[in-house]
Amino acid sequence: MRALATLDAKLLRDLWRLKGQGAAICLVVACACAIIVVMLGTLTSLTISRDAYYERYRFADVFATATRAPLGLADRIAEIDGVKAMEARIAAFVLLDLPELAEPARARLLSLPEAGRPSLNDIVLRKGRLPDPNRPDEVVVNESFAEAHAMEPGASLAANIEGKRRTLRVVGVALSPEFVYTIGPGDLVPDERRFAIAWMGRRAMEAAFDLDGAFNDLVLSLYPGTSEQSVIERLDVLLRPYGGLGAYGRDDQISHTFLQGELDQLGTMATLLPPIFLAVAAFLLNVVMARVVATERSEIGLMKAFGYSNAGVAAHYLKLAVGICAIGVLLGWGTGIWLGRGMTGLYAQNYKFPFLFFRFEAWVFLVSGGVCIGACALGTLNAIRGAVRLTPAEAMRPPQPTGYHAGFIESLGAQRLMSQPNRMVVRHFFRWPIRSGLTVLGIASSCGLLVMSLFFSDSIDEMTDSFFFKNQRFSTALTFTEIQNREVLHDLASLPGVMRIEPVRFASVRLVNGPLSERTAITGLSADARLSQLIDTQGRPVEIAPGGLTLSDFLAKELGVSAGDWLRVEALEGRRRVEALRVSRVITENIGSAAYMDIAALNRFMGEGQVASAVRMVTDAHAEEALFAEFKTMPIVQGVASQRAAYTRFVELLDQIMGVTITVYVTFGSLIAVGIAYNSARISLAERSRELASMRVLGFTQTEAATVLLGELALVTVLALPIGCLMGYGLAALLVGAFESELYRIPLIIEPSTYGWAMVIVLASACATGLMVARRLSQLDLVAVMKVQE
Repeated sequence: MRALATLDAKLLRDLWRLKGQGAAICLVVACACAIIVVMLGTLTSLTISRDAYYERYRFADVFATATRAPLGLADRIAEIDGVKAMEARIAAFVLLDLPELAEPARARLLSLPEAGRPSLNDIVLRKGRLPDPNRPDEVVVNESFAEAHAMEPGASLAANIEGKRRTLRVVGVALSPEFVYTIGPGDLVPDERRFAIAWMGRRAMEAAFDLDGAFNDLVLSLYPGTSEQSVIERLDVLLRPYGGLGAYGRDDQISHTFLQGELDQLGTMATLLPPIFLAVAAFLLNVVMARVVATERSEIGLMKAFGYSNAGVAAHYLKLAVGICAIGVLLGWGTGIWLGRGMTGLYAQNYKFPFLFFRFEAWVFLVSGGVCIGACALGTLNAIRGAVRLTPAEAMRPPQPTGYHAGFIESLGAQRLMSQPNRMVVRHFFRWPIRSGLTVLGIASSCGLLVMSLFFSDSIDEMTDSFFFKNQRFSTALTFTEIQNREVLHDLASLPGVMRIEPVRFASVRLVNGPLSERTAITGLSADARLSQLIDTQGRPVEIAPGGLTLSDFLAKELGVSAGDWLRVEALEGRRRVEALRVSRVITENIGSAAYMDIAALNRFMGEGQVASAVRMVTDAHAEEALFAEFKTMPIVQGVASQRAAYTRFVELLDQIMGVTITVYVTFGSLIAVGIAYNSARISLAERSRELASMRVLGFTQTEAATVLLGELALVTVLALPIGCLMGYGLAALLVGAFESELYRIPLIIEPSTYGWAMVIVLASACATGLMVARRLSQLDLVAVMKVQE
């Protein structure tokens, strides 16, 4: 017990003596631990909340739409093998006239059963009550829309329903598992002010949309183990005569797709970033512990001479390393909890759950702590092995002096071009090549992490510029309730303020290549389209091929085709034609996974005349208010989108999310640079204190002595910067590949200014650290240092 107490007392003294270097290591360990806690904690919180929400409110497994299907068909659908529950609904899009918006907002209306709750996709009432079946104008709206407009039960909404202006009364505010991520058709990001979900009594919707005894929207849940594909195939057969557009599973449901993509990204970040910090922490501990063992040779010899075993000595130094790491883990846990709560709050603004909070799952803390301590323990094994191998007799003798000889620089004759202090810097760098090289890599990892963090801004700027200013160059887009003849374009073009107008046709299809298939929509554009242009990776316009398909690179990869191949195209609407079409071009797109055709060729394929599903137009900004007022009254208009409003909302949301993320990662990257630079300078000061003191005694100035001490730090930092830029490019490329999804792809764009800022931050961190260590040099007791025996 006394022996244990003696070593423990020494352990506490060592921890205090190494407080500066230990603090630097703690910060790096804390960063790694915090990232694991934040990412895994947020991932766990979102997953548990999602799964509980889906289960409690019976989120559906299969979704389908039709034009008009009789309710009697629902009984046959319920008899499909594997179907557990079914909800036949009415769904429709309507325009809302909100006094605070010039342009009309959109709402998706969904029917509620006249009695009882929905059997699937039930709603969570947050305020108010459900609509009264005897009051057809009562609705419940989604919470995010209500909050954006400060709307409470009792408020009124003006809506254009089937060409008739109606005043709807809001009686409740609700959430639904079907709309955790509430995004309108064609939108890039959620816009709570301009898109709403509203639930209305079934009887009221039957009367409003002439669907008495019918349905046009269907959701199913399946028994565990049921083949989703077989149910979808059977469902498509039953719905085809009634205008079915092809059923799809939960993985293709827009809200679930966005949420699952976010979870996948959190998992990627949780596995990609922590190893960088842990490798740096292990390296720092290895260097510090090796220095501790070297300076305590005589103490190790005495401990063994007094009967301490090799295991006891090893345990002592291992506890020292683990103690430093444990403090970092505790700091990381606290930081992770704080950041996790903030990140969860950020997600709560965009993903709507009835319950969402950062969960303190024990396994997350055990994993993060265990991984960090394990990595640090591995980093100290080499130093501990050195302590164990020392025999008492050898340990009591001074270490063999370091051998000096002409190095690489001397062999080149470059020493004649350098001053004496600079030659000392270079010689010391090459005297410990492995340690110097690892220090360079450590600082380079800091620079690489900074480049990886900052590159998001460059990529998002490119995505924004490409989509809003090169690809989609219209100011206003109209979507029709159903396809319209081209004569409608002439009527719209004659409206005051319309400067240019172009038709667009959307056709739901299934693209098939052997066993591979994708359910998507072909977008038909005019051959001379200027408002919706396809562009290549160099930003140059790409013309639509006259008769073939133009595919995004992601969709082409999913289907396993390239330019010149043929695809089986199955129309899911209209006459449901099936034809083999040639892939004329494959283009790179960062948003969505689309297919394009010349609008005339698409209409021929669909067996239709000159029709359009939507129009895109350039309008006079001064006449927009009058135009929007006109659009609100048109029965043929299902939706109006303002490109200016979409761009503003897109930038706001990205600034909110990316600003926080980049700030956190830049801070962590800077801490790596501080940790490595500080430990490198402190160890150099400890190793060369006698040498530096001798220089001062011999007449060298304080500046010259500082040049010798900090010159090596400057050398490794300068060498690390280009390596760090390359590492940053590699990390960014790795993230681009990991984040690739059907929804969007991040382009690998890194501006020179990004490399510049990363290097400036690393240099600033190194300079600040160097100044702290230089102060210790100025306080060096020359007499005391010179009395220390070699």
